[in-house]
Amino acid sequence: MKRLTTPFGLAVLGCLLLAGWATWTGGAFDGPVARDVRGSSVYAAPGVDLDEAAAERVLGNRRLVVVFLEPGAEDLRSACRAVDGAAEGTVVLVLSREGVDGDDYDRYGCALLPGRDDENFGKAVVAEMTIARGVDQFPDRPLEALKVVAVNYDLLVRAGTVPDGARVVSPSLPRYLIAGAALAGVVVGAAGLYFGARRAGTAVADLGARRAADTDARTALNAASAVLARQIVALDRDHPGRAPDEHRRLVADYARLMASGEQDPATLLPQVERLSRRCARLADARREARAAKPL
Repeated sequence: MKRLTTPFGLAVLGCLLLAGWATWTGGAFDGPVARDVRGSSVYAAPGVDLDEAAAERVLGNRRLVVVFLEPGAEDLRSACRAVDGAAEGTVVLVLSREGVDGDDYDRYGCALLPGRDDENFGKAVVAEMTIARGVDQFPDRPLEALKVVAVNYDLLVRAGTVPDGARVVSPSLPRYLIAGAALAGVVVGAAGLYFGARRAGTAVADLGARRAADTDARTALNAASAVLARQIVALDRDHPGRAPDEHRRLVADYARLMASGEQDPATLLPQVERLSRRCARLADARREARAAKPL
């Protein structure tokens, strides 16, 4: 339970809820009729001789759905209820031929129009009664019956009984949300990778610069230490016996510096340079003293 309260757990829970909502509203639990008419204007049960592609062209993009059940089907009303969500906003007509060789259609209409249970109740009733007129003339030619239904629908539109406009089949809201979340995830992930890579690159560049600077500092320290060592050796040659006090202090300071264990070039280099300047001054003083002695 504690993991669900973390940001990651809440995000996963939100995605699961969106996925469940999308599954429910997207028709995952629809029956075969509702699943077909969710994206089509015509459903033909097995045994109905109908060219569905031609039937789609006849109905076009009208807000009209026609369901052909198998001959002799009894519960047409349940088929109308089954497509309530899938065909929302349309006029639905359910047809079933009265037996294989029947001369008529059993029909049931349901107008799934906005406000059908309130202010548009009367218009919905008129549409349900009118939409099937004349279909009994073509019991063995369902495509011709569809043409009659299309004409009836157009008459209802011109009379203002059915609102004009085309049927738009679009993904449900959860699918848009999931698509948006996926896009946002891609954008955020790409941005995270970009800035993470940029930060890592900056860190690597800084590390390289620090290492280069450290290498340069150590090179300078080694050079200065070599110069100081040569200066001390040169002073020792000038005094093979007892060295003056200043010389002894200089050597003692050099020995303490080398024994201190200090590793930072930034700290050692200034000290080595100071000792080197002391050596140079001491050497200059000795040369001047030798030059002042009479021959």
